[in-house]
Amino acid sequence: MTDTTDSSTAAEALAQDAEIVRARLARQSNVETVRNPLPRLDYLCKVVGSTVDGGAALELRYVPDKLLLQEDAFGVYLAGLPDAESLESLAAMVLDDLNNELVPRFLQIRVRASEDELDSGHAVLMEDRRPRWDNPALLSRLPAF
Repeated sequence: MTDTTDSSTAAEALAQDAEIVRARLARQSNVETVRNPLPRLDYLCKVVGSTVDGGAALELRYVPDKLLLQEDAFGVYLAGLPDAESLESLAAMVLDDLNNELVPRFLQIRVRASEDELDSGHAVLMEDRRPRWDNPALLSRLPAF
C-alpha cells in the first residue's frame, strides 16, 4: 500500500510542477521585446504599470543588453499575472520573468501597495544584475531617475 501511495504522491507532485511550468511559460509569452538599437552602451530604462485590480504599482528600472521591453505590452503582461500572495511574491515573479525574457545587464523592480489598500505603506525593492557587470556611475543616478 505504501508503494502505491508514494507513486501517487510523486505523480501528483510532477503534475503540480508541470502546471507551474506551463503557467510560467504562459506569463513569459506576454513579455514582448524589441531589439536594442544601442547594445554597446549602458543606459537606464524605466517602465511603470499597475496590477489589474489596482492593488499594486510596479516600477522597473533596467539596463538593457540586446533587448528592450516593449512598453505597450507591459500592461498586457501585468493583466495576465495571477493573484500574488504578497508584494514580495509579485516582485519575485516579475523579476524572474523579465530576467528570463529580457536578459538585462541590471534589473530593479519596485512594487508598492496602492494608497487605497490597507497595507499602503508596504513596498518591496528587488534587483538583480548580470555577473561581472557593474557601472557605478550609472547606478548612482538611480535615485534621481
